[in-house]
Amino acid sequence: MNRAFTPVVHSIFTALMIFSGTAFAADAAHPAAVKVDPAKGSSLYADGDTARGLPACVSCHGAAGNSTIAANPKLAGQPEGYLYKQLVDFTTPERQNPVMTMYSKMLTDAEKRNIAAYLSTQGQKPGAAKNKDTVEWGKKIYRGGIAEKNVPACASCHGPAGAGNPARYPRIGGQHQDYTIAQLEGFKAKGRKNSAEMTTIAERMSSDEMKAVADYVAGLK
Repeated sequence: MNRAFTPVVHSIFTALMIFSGTAFAADAAHPAAVKVDPAKGSSLYADGDTARGLPACVSCHGAAGNSTIAANPKLAGQPEGYLYKQLVDFTTPERQNPVMTMYSKMLTDAEKRNIAAYLSTQGQKPGAAKNKDTVEWGKKIYRGGIAEKNVPACASCHGPAGAGNPARYPRIGGQHQDYTIAQLEGFKAKGRKNSAEMTTIAERMSSDEMKAVADYVAGLK
């Protein structure tokens, strides 16, 4: 009887695991399905939590998510689901960063969601392209890709104005050049592992191509 019963139990267990995994994935992609509090996110972003030794996010990412430090990303206006996913990813081997990994692990799941909800509603201050000699090249790659290298158009995922796609693709329009370049190089070197798509694409791009695209998207509005 036990032998006949075991496969049934195993099937039920497997089905439950699959369902749970699907539910988690859907929940991560759609944090709005879980009650969030942007006001709490705003407070934690601006003030941190001294009792836990958690610094204010604003110290690195700027007021309302508009970083003035080229190495630190602007977070204002990023899709809520994408921001939440990155905060989760920082706690895994998929995206390790000495600073963000430490602080993301200190945040509860609710706090991650609250911060993401707050930042997604903030307006991003525009950036600007700086290299007039490569801006047209960057524009060509962004809009049309690099056919001979099988690099798709960046716009196909990130949108014509770089506004991104909720949960899956970040807003890259207006982003600091230095930060965008660092992420592309990170994907290429497999230091950042949380997007198989971007790893494949970055591996096919040269450093000069990355710099041209990064400069072009910095000026998108």
